[in-house]
Formats: sequence, C-alpha cells, structure tokens
Amino acid sequence: RDHKAAKRFFKKALRSFHVSMPRVITVDKNPAYPVAIEELKKEKKMLVGIQIRRIKYLNNIVEQDHRFIKKRVRSMLGLKSFRTATYILSGIEVMHMLKKKQVYREVKSAQSRKEFIHQLFGLAS
Repeated sequence: RDHKAAKRFFKKALRSFHVSMPRVITVDKNPAYPVAIEELKKEKKMLVGIQIRRIKYLNNIVEQDHRFIKKRVRSMLGLKSFRTATYILSGIEVMHMLKKKQVYREVKSAQSRKEFIHQLFGLAS
C-alpha cells in the first residue's frame, strides 16, 4: 500500500486492452494514490485532465449492491460464454431492480412488469 505499489497498479490497469482512458478515478483515502497518480501524470503515462475522487467507502456500496449477484452465480457451475453471462447477469439485475422498486412508476402490475422485461431484452410479447 505504498506509492510505488499504487503506481505499478495504475500502470497495469491503464495498460489493459479493455480499459479506455478514464475521466475520473475513484480511490479510497489511502495517501499513496494521489502521489502515484501525480507521478504518472508527470511521466506522461496518464492524461493531465483525469480527476481523482477520494471517497472512503464508495467501493463498499458497490460491493453491497452486487452481493445478490454473487449469491446467485456462485451456485452455478460457471457461465460458459460471455453472451450467456451477459443475459443471465442483466436478468438478475433487472429482477433486483424490480424488487427494490428502482423502475418506472407505471410498472406496477405483473403484466406491466412482464412487458417491461420483454422491452428491456428485446423480446416479443
């Protein structure tokens, strides 16, 4: 958790082929992260316009919200392809959103929920 390790981590994360250059980097309150990011900016390995957001418990909120996905997926024997993983995880998230009442107010009855799900996944009703 020193600035050298943080610098190595950011270099590796930004070098990944599936990661585009971020606008904002969210880190916890560890003092090593801002030092490492400033060094990378001076070395021109990171864009100067990238902002740092230092929020101590933001990652915990994200992990808590994904706990239900971990609980469902752990019992499966694996998601065989990326396509099936996408379908299964998006379905689990939609059902959890319905349970938490995070969807439109018009989705109240079972029939309207079914139509909403079909609309999300592009299915014919």
